[in-house]
Amino acid sequence: MTPAPPASGDEAGDRVVLDADSVKHQQVRRHLLDMIATMPVGEQLPPERVLAARFGVSRVTFRQAVSSLVESGHVVRRQGAGTFVADPRISKRAEFLGFSEEMAARGLIPSSRVISATTRAAGNSVGAELGLSPAEKVVHIERVRMGNGIPICLEEVDLPARRVPGIEDLDLTGSLYAVLSDTYGIVLSEAEQVIRTIVLDEQQAQALGVPPFSAALVIERLGFDAQRRPIERAVSVYRGDRYDIRQTVKRFVH
Repeated sequence: MTPAPPASGDEAGDRVVLDADSVKHQQVRRHLLDMIATMPVGEQLPPERVLAARFGVSRVTFRQAVSSLVESGHVVRRQGAGTFVADPRISKRAEFLGFSEEMAARGLIPSSRVISATTRAAGNSVGAELGLSPAEKVVHIERVRMGNGIPICLEEVDLPARRVPGIEDLDLTGSLYAVLSDTYGIVLSEAEQVIRTIVLDEQQAQALGVPPFSAALVIERLGFDAQRRPIERAVSVYRGDRYDIRQTVKRFVH
């Protein structure tokens, strides 16, 4: 049965009869997918009690179905407000693209909010990665990266200061790779990166507009120019509800 459009008040459409021989939360999930396919991004789903009654399931079963949709990026929960239809999740493929290039490839308008751009000593860790002494200077840039105005990523980048003099005074709200290419003739052609998962602390969550302790992906990247000189050390924290990693892998059989 195709779910009726949600209505206001205590009614959310006709009662849905579930198949007794199939797992209930999976059936509820399928019906909810049909429902949200007809709803615009950002629209709120009817209250939990209304939809649970409509499907004839317990709230525990209903929450199991909704949690699955949250994990898949179809809906988002907002504490104290409810559940809303989410923007489509952004999938990162195994290509070396900058954030602005990724967003543009998916039809989204990239932008950035610069938190800070300062010069400081590289220190032991960053210096080792960029081939600098700990006392050498790096430019440290922190930004919130957005697609269509929605925060997607928190980004911290370190660049050897001697390679990019004055970059901290330039407009960094757009593509950093375009600035490197157009202003300094630096083109990054290769990168090594590590991907891991974290939960966001309160400051990170606030910057990304999600609840504290939400899941996130961290990509730690070291970018090289054509002569394989390390140029960029970046740590990017992506919202787990809006971003995933997609790769095509091949198995070689001998």
